[in-house]
Amino acid sequence: MAPTPLAIPNFEQRRVPVAEGVSLNVAIGGSGRPLVLLHGFPQTHLMWRHVAADLAADHTVICPDLRGYGASDKPADPDGTAYSKRTMAADTVALARALGHDRFALAGHDRGALVAFRAGLDHPDAVTHLACLDVLPTLDMWAAMHGTSAAIGFHLYLMAQPPGLPEQMIGAAPDAFFGHFLDAWSGDPGALPAEVRTAYLEACRAAVPSIVADYRASAGIDVDHDRADREAGNRLRMPVTVLQQDWGAALGYDARELWSGWASDLVHTTVGWGHFMAEEAPAEVAAALRALLAR
Repeated sequence: MAPTPLAIPNFEQRRVPVAEGVSLNVAIGGSGRPLVLLHGFPQTHLMWRHVAADLAADHTVICPDLRGYGASDKPADPDGTAYSKRTMAADTVALARALGHDRFALAGHDRGALVAFRAGLDHPDAVTHLACLDVLPTLDMWAAMHGTSAAIGFHLYLMAQPPGLPEQMIGAAPDAFFGHFLDAWSGDPGALPAEVRTAYLEACRAAVPSIVADYRASAGIDVDHDRADREAGNRLRMPVTVLQQDWGAALGYDARELWSGWASDLVHTTVGWGHFMAEEAPAEVAAALRALLAR
């Protein structure tokens, strides 16, 4: 008998069409003002399981697997646009609308934070509040990576390469590759129980091409979109919260200053948790999101 899939307790699991030929796997729970939570790499919507259960007490909480991840559809990427953050942000807005929400708050972690950031710029009338966890906007991230300190982001350069080699290399040892990040980025290994780690690895093993395509977009089309917004003076109009580790000390940048270039109504907090903060410090993350929603 196959094991029962992991799920967020008391959340309904649904598949929701968001684009032609693309449906997302979504967990939905609670009632009240809508809040969409977008996961990061190398994870699925399960990373929000503790935070989502907390916030569902007074919000409608919507946790999708991003396109290309988890149990969501993984379309081919013939022209390099299928996994642009603009496309994935449009998925998010379409998802919320399909569930009856024209306006919603949005929080993302890691890759999901890049999607949330793009949604905030592209759809300011839909996104009421924005939270980004442990990431820099793509344009700033590439500018910050330089010299030997950039070795910490080796995967960014690997997956930026043209189609073929990255997929072959990662596909040859997917558990070793994805497991490396689950280990190296965790400040509290106990926050990722064995069954959750196994679920993440199984999901990533089945999604190597689409995960690589997601990262490849961040070395190409996503940079172009960010640069166009910066040159046009476009900024995030809604209240923004950023929770971030102090990577600036190692890489030589001021994260608060970089984020201030994109958002005027900004609360930026440097935290002492590991990268998987929604699992390592869920009560604190939930409290930060509640404070954002009260602004």
